[in-house]
Amino acid sequence: MNIFEALRTSHDTQRELADNLIKTSGDSKERDLLFKELKTELAAHAAAEERFFYVPLIAHDITQEPSRHGIAEHHEMDELVEKLEKTDFSSPAWLAVAKELHHKVFHHLKDEEQGIFQLAGKVLSEAEKLSLAKGYEGEFVSQRLKA
Repeated sequence: MNIFEALRTSHDTQRELADNLIKTSGDSKERDLLFKELKTELAAHAAAEERFFYVPLIAHDITQEPSRHGIAEHHEMDELVEKLEKTDFSSPAWLAVAKELHHKVFHHLKDEEQGIFQLAGKVLSEAEKLSLAKGYEGEFVSQRLKA
């Protein structure tokens, strides 16, 4: 598995969780579980992705700015997660923020898969793509276990 395949696995999970989360209503067990799972997935993915995808890409001119942008979007998603944690699950405002997070997640993943992946493919060797995938997967699992 290369780095792109490893990242896509988590991307697919994020999309599914974000889709299911905005279908929930009120202060329900389902909403609580989906939110916690999405929060864990996003945090573990961002930490591992930054270390084993974005940091190596920052060293290259054509991937430096897109990498910085991706890291900034991780921060924006973190802020939305924090906002959701501070908002009552039964509040209409909670769903509005959840939809904003959903939009940000989908936008970010599309940017990566349709833009950054292509640029990264030009600057990373095949060996790097495989090595980064192993590092990413190890860090992702480690981060999930911390959650």
